[in-house]
Amino acid sequence: MNTTMTKKEITAIKDIESYIAGFPATTQVLLQQIRNAIKEAAPDATETINYQMPTFQLHGNLVHFAGYKKHIGFYPSPSGIAAFESEIAQWSYAKGSVQFPLNEPLPIELIQRIVAFRVIENNEKKTARKKSKNAI
Repeated sequence: MNTTMTKKEITAIKDIESYIAGFPATTQVLLQQIRNAIKEAAPDATETINYQMPTFQLHGNLVHFAGYKKHIGFYPSPSGIAAFESEIAQWSYAKGSVQFPLNEPLPIELIQRIVAFRVIENNEKKTARKKSKNAI
């Protein structure tokens, strides 16, 4: 998490602008870049703060991102990681997250493709829920 804010201050943040503003200027630039990339790839998604992280929602959680001392965390769900595992292999990653170091340019095009994948996935889940509900 942001090392310049206390946990209480981070917990109190209610919007992405405030979240980003709490980081050093160089980190703010990267956080704004990832935010803009997500907005471009998912223009119908809404912004919020979930789990004390910037979150985009579209029929549920779409993706999260967060700033840390040495990296930007990007959380596109386990399915988003699995679908792009070979492309994210150069970075540190886990089941549902990937870490982009602060001293490297963000892979904007890759981030946008992952977000687009998640948009399709969430839209398909919504359609499946609607069909299931109508079948009852």
